[in-house]
Amino acid sequence: MFVSVFVTAANKIEAGKIAGELVKERLVACVNIIENVTSVYRWEGKIEKSPEVLMIMKTKKSIFVKLAKRIKALHSYSLPEIIALPIEKGSKEYLKWIEKSVL
Repeated sequence: MFVSVFVTAANKIEAGKIAGELVKERLVACVNIIENVTSVYRWEGKIEKSPEVLMIMKTKKSIFVKLAKRIKALHSYSLPEIIALPIEKGSKEYLKWIEKSVL
């Protein structure tokens, strides 16, 4: 089974660094980097509003724990968003490509 993993980063430079390392290490097959995201959230008792970059990663569900640990090691946030959603369906060819691209 495969998952899409959502991770936000402070900026495009950090997102690019994280994405490059994860693809190089074969923990993800692909990372889409989406700029100009605004996040509104509660942090340490205050409502915050921050510009961020969203990464959408495709990988195997079986390595999610290893992936999350590596994201935490690479990330500047003390508590990065790391959320996995199951990929219910996909083209046979694309899913086969993910399978071959990830450890």
